[in-house]
Amino acid sequence: MNVNEACTTIMVGSGMMADGSMVYGRSDDSNAVKATKLAVYGDTDEGPEEFVALDGPFRMKLPRRRLGFSALERADLPYHWGEAGFNTLGVGMSGTETIFSSEKVLALDPYVEDGIGENSVIQIVLPYISSAREGVKRLGALIEEKGSAEGFGVAFMDSKETWYLENAGGHRWLARRMTKDMYFVSGNQSRYREYNPKDSQNFLASKDLVEFAVAGGLYDPSKGDFDFHEAYSLESENDRTYNYPRVWGLQKMFTPSVKTDVRKNAFPVYQKADRPLTISDIREAFRFHYDGTSHDPYLHSNPKEPYRPVSIFRTINTHILQVRPWLPKEIGCLDYMAEGMADLSVFLPLYQGVTSYPHPYTVGTKHSDPVSAYWRFRKVSALGMVDYNAYAPLIKKTYADLEAENDLRQKEMEEEYLAICGSRPIAAREMLQDFSDKVLKRALAVTDGLIEELFTRLTRDVQAEYLFHGA
Repeated sequence: MNVNEACTTIMVGSGMMADGSMVYGRSDDSNAVKATKLAVYGDTDEGPEEFVALDGPFRMKLPRRRLGFSALERADLPYHWGEAGFNTLGVGMSGTETIFSSEKVLALDPYVEDGIGENSVIQIVLPYISSAREGVKRLGALIEEKGSAEGFGVAFMDSKETWYLENAGGHRWLARRMTKDMYFVSGNQSRYREYNPKDSQNFLASKDLVEFAVAGGLYDPSKGDFDFHEAYSLESENDRTYNYPRVWGLQKMFTPSVKTDVRKNAFPVYQKADRPLTISDIREAFRFHYDGTSHDPYLHSNPKEPYRPVSIFRTINTHILQVRPWLPKEIGCLDYMAEGMADLSVFLPLYQGVTSYPHPYTVGTKHSDPVSAYWRFRKVSALGMVDYNAYAPLIKKTYADLEAENDLRQKEMEEEYLAICGSRPIAAREMLQDFSDKVLKRALAVTDGLIEELFTRLTRDVQAEYLFHGA
């Protein structure tokens, strides 16, 4: 398995969230030196006529009319790897969760070398859709026409529904509308099973999904109902330690009343939590590393731990997209984003209605520097991992306090925004922008102070170890 781009996904229906919102979250687990930057693009009638990949052979023509959108991008690849964001109509998208098709599927329908990959999917879809369903249809049609260069899962959200699409081979795909009163978790493996082609309200798929499986010997109708995972997805020994434990662990976190076997891929595709979930619960889920158990690699300083945690050091960002449809989209569509390793980072609120971010959040290269927000947050997690048990408690408390403070400030700001947005829309927009700038700048100030405190403690600890005191 190629784990260079290996993520974890959590999706929660509105009936399962305590506040009635819809949530989709994903960690981008790649390479710690790949800085992430934030970007905002405006509506335009003179958008790029073509997407040309800077790091691969894919290219395609684009409409000149482009909606504005926000994006988490790789700092060294402008207008690439959008990863997550909302467009100006309030449609959200995240891409992608790396998944894998079986060798038999790829022999029949191989990946297309110059097809759609993770580096391009946001830029060729999000600026051109007005709903989540439309996003599924656009991406699905592009997969059928141009082919996929790799396996992926992609999410779409709007004020009414959430969809998640899994591709299969070069030209097949299945998408489902999120069940309202359930949650869904995935770790680098296709999770879908059921498909009802007669239920277009809840299922969308490539035109010949079942027929192709029958013709290729991937599915025998005489043996029972069609199972997307069984027909198209890879099952390997590596899944037992790399993928299963994450799904098992997150379902155990949200639904401790249900016992499942970590060794068997019999986890429910959709599961009901034992209680309504909150944004705080989702944040903690993305920080999960079998905390306090024998499988906790950080507690036991064990980089060879076989169970792959959700939160790992090479995560470059984690984003939690939230839609609260009862609010104006400018404040109702939120992206809680943590730079670097979620367990040793802070989730910051990025509102759909902002038009810019402080300069440090918009820059960064593959080499550390004192300006880039990414690298300042990364320094905290790097120092923390030098001695996790000694330094993590300080980091976690500092950032927990900051998140709690931000939660309160967000509530106050949103109440004020609602009070004036109808009669004074420009003032409301300016207030939202000012709030965002202050929150993001304060996070950097707290982080810089944390770096200096951690470095001071590390200096003392090194001195104590190598004291050579002679008098």
